Amino acid sequence: MKRVRFSLTCLVMGSFLFSSQVVFGQDQDTTEDTGETEQSETADSRYELDDVTVTVERRSQSLQDVSSLVQSFTEDDLKISGVGSELRNLQAVVPGLNIANQEGNVEIFIRGVGTSNNTELGDPSAATHINGVYLPRPRGLGAMFYDLERVEVLKGPQGTLRGRNAVAGTLNIITKKPELYDMSGFAEVGFGNYDSTHLEGAWNVPVGDTFAFRVAGFAEMNDSTFDNAGNAQHLRAAGEEDEKAVRLSALWQPTDQFELFYMGDYLEEGGTGYPGSNMFSAFTAGFDFDQVDPRQVVYRGWQGDMDSTHFGHQLNMAYDFDSFSMEYSGSYRELDFNQTNAQNDGIAYPGRDLNAVDYDNWGNVWWYTGSKSQVHELRFLSPDDSRARWIGGLFYFDEDQETGFFSTADNGYCCYSGTEFTMPDVDGTSYAAFGDLTYDVTDVFRLKGGLRYTEEDKSRYGIGGNWALAAGGDDFACCFRTRFSTPGFMPSFLSRPYFDASDRSQAGLAALLLSGMTPGMRDTLAAQLAGVVDGTMPNGTCLSDPALNNGFVVCPPDGTHSFLAITAPDQQFGTYSDDFVDWRVGAEWDYSERNMFYGSITTGHKSGGFNDTVANPDYDPSLPEGDGNPRLLNAVEFKPEKLIAYEIGSKNQFDTKYGWATFNASAFYYDYQDQVFQVLSVVGGTDAMNVGFSQQNINIADSKITGLELEGSVPLDYGFTLGGNLLWLDTEIQEGVVSDVRATNFGDLAATPDASLVGNELPKAPDLTVILKLQQYIGFDNGGSFDWQILANYTSSYYLSIFNEQDVLFDDDGDGIIDRNESARDLGFHDRQSGYTTLNIGAGYTSPSGAFRVEGYVANLLNEDASNKAILGPNLNLRFLNDPRTYGLRFTYRF
Repeated sequence: MKRVRFSLTCLVMGSFLFSSQVVFGQDQDTTEDTGETEQSETADSRYELDDVTVTVERRSQSLQDVSSLVQSFTEDDLKISGVGSELRNLQAVVPGLNIANQEGNVEIFIRGVGTSNNTELGDPSAATHINGVYLPRPRGLGAMFYDLERVEVLKGPQGTLRGRNAVAGTLNIITKKPELYDMSGFAEVGFGNYDSTHLEGAWNVPVGDTFAFRVAGFAEMNDSTFDNAGNAQHLRAAGEEDEKAVRLSALWQPTDQFELFYMGDYLEEGGTGYPGSNMFSAFTAGFDFDQVDPRQVVYRGWQGDMDSTHFGHQLNMAYDFDSFSMEYSGSYRELDFNQTNAQNDGIAYPGRDLNAVDYDNWGNVWWYTGSKSQVHELRFLSPDDSRARWIGGLFYFDEDQETGFFSTADNGYCCYSGTEFTMPDVDGTSYAAFGDLTYDVTDVFRLKGGLRYTEEDKSRYGIGGNWALAAGGDDFACCFRTRFSTPGFMPSFLSRPYFDASDRSQAGLAALLLSGMTPGMRDTLAAQLAGVVDGTMPNGTCLSDPALNNGFVVCPPDGTHSFLAITAPDQQFGTYSDDFVDWRVGAEWDYSERNMFYGSITTGHKSGGFNDTVANPDYDPSLPEGDGNPRLLNAVEFKPEKLIAYEIGSKNQFDTKYGWATFNASAFYYDYQDQVFQVLSVVGGTDAMNVGFSQQNINIADSKITGLELEGSVPLDYGFTLGGNLLWLDTEIQEGVVSDVRATNFGDLAATPDASLVGNELPKAPDLTVILKLQQYIGFDNGGSFDWQILANYTSSYYLSIFNEQDVLFDDDGDGIIDRNESARDLGFHDRQSGYTTLNIGAGYTSPSGAFRVEGYVANLLNEDASNKAILGPNLNLRFLNDPRTYGLRFTYRF
């Protein structure tokens, strides 16, 4: 007879984990079903509740035993839920999680806590780990999402046990370890829309009784989800992906007391770069986000190209001394990231004349990041069955970086040709010591406490600022255009022979600009500067050759004007040192065997740092340079962020007719102090001839976050399971003022007024998130099975910037008095994402032997476009979007 089984989903903060199995029918003893092989029985055992473990507190624990809301997903969970190997899709199953990707920088926000600064000047707010080892630069995380044991997401500050930059929470990617005594593996191939191809496989090989290794590989290719809507149809849209990765793991267990694990991995990311849509012109034309297609981008100039490699080695050792254990974790990683942006001229919208676009504009942005990092951690742990379970350890982190950012303005008129920040030497070091204790006061009541001390040191050396060429004298009457970064151009970056910017003569600045640079085939910059470099073009000379002035020059009538006034990047230097203490206290009470109350107070810090060095607007070149007349202002420091979280909660399991049901609840309050926001600020002084911008990190705000999170799952008849999550957030900035770059008046940059943020909501923090999941598991007499699920996620509206679409104030004459105010939306600064619902569907069939599986999925069935991030500035409202509707099939063979 046909029998129906169900998988009880243990929902922990939205994690829908198979947790137990019941067979319905006349006989529920699965051992009497001779049609099921040993392999399928082993596969079914993963659904048992006691096997759902996490390591968020550095020990293996059942999810329901952790006094916090934790989510854990197996690789199978991610695939059938529509997440697949795309890290950003994880937010579909985790309430309060927002993940964006800007130029390869993965930006993770949890419950409104996060940062947009993952450059060399900053650090992420959510700590990312691979097998529990800290990962400082989370580029390429998507290509690590293969052959996984599970992915753990822990919300709230984890400063005591996870250390630096875990103020928002942690993301821990745990790869599959080699297994002793089990020669096995799998091969998987998948196909989907956007010409997507997915390849994945692994081979586990035991060698003797004490050693085993595992080789795993991954490849994924797909076309862009954006379209080139302009006339330059030879350009491929940004967003094409070509990812390849390989991983080698080895496990050695010579005794029951000693274990050594090694992992080496290598990944490559290629394609046309990370996509974004500048919506500014569409917004100023009167359209809202939902009235246009943000994926119809008008590309021009350069073909976007991205080339990134990321590899590392990891070593974990553990020895059990009976009375205590010792563990060591260490890693070394290298990252090499290069990208030429796919530059665009906004999007196509009704009524726009695409023939009017200047497709011969080759201004663009180039990126380079090189990182070499090492992490070492030594831990000592008491036995798990001790009444006083303690852990103590030492942590060391060191990172050496090289970075480059080069932005150009082709056909730049008068005053601006580009921005460069090239740093050949960026160092960061962190030391920490920590301890944590859980003490059983009684069999049902426990106290918890922990302490961590951290020291941070950072330094940076290089050059940075704006490139600008202007002709004429004090009145700048003589102006011309410069062709810059046309085809063939390559920025200097680390090929520059020197980084000493102390020679501020016109000849010295011109030589600095040209050193190491490869001019474009149609560039005029080098020829325009040649006379300045070699001294053949003295003051009073006018560049009258039309081949060099591009037909746009008016020579002064007399010789009183200098030909060129050059603005160039200046020296960048900065150092930062600080220390801070994190702590936690808490209590747990088991009021029954499967029900627990808990309460905790925890803290976390995100490391501080420094900003760019800028020119002193009050510098007098006629006076000696010195302390009283500095040419450069010291880099402005920003302090560490600090978050104190107060949380009470309950974790519960209930025995029902069809199996165990779960219901967990958490109420929390965050006191968020010295919050750092990255804002677009003027670079290079306040003179109108030095127009340019850079991202500045500023301790702007103190905020509060109040929230309630509920989760639960209920097994139903006929193999159904219904689960759900609800997260309610109330965020408010209580203190904070920032210079409002939206109001920048290019005639007088000093007239940019301040904007108060008091009362605004934190960005990327929707008030309400609801996740519902319905799934069914059906087992057949022959041992095969069929399962399906529907996952719905409703996210209410949220803001994408700290301005919350508040009116823009203008100080037109720079006298400090507001002259007018205008609607942010009328000016193109929309920054509110409307509420939306996504729907993911997945289904799969597994053969009787468990060897074959076919699986289909549809992610974002309703094809909702939503912005995960926005950057606002003059003529800029750059959006980074979620994935559109994707669907496909996967075929897996296990051996």
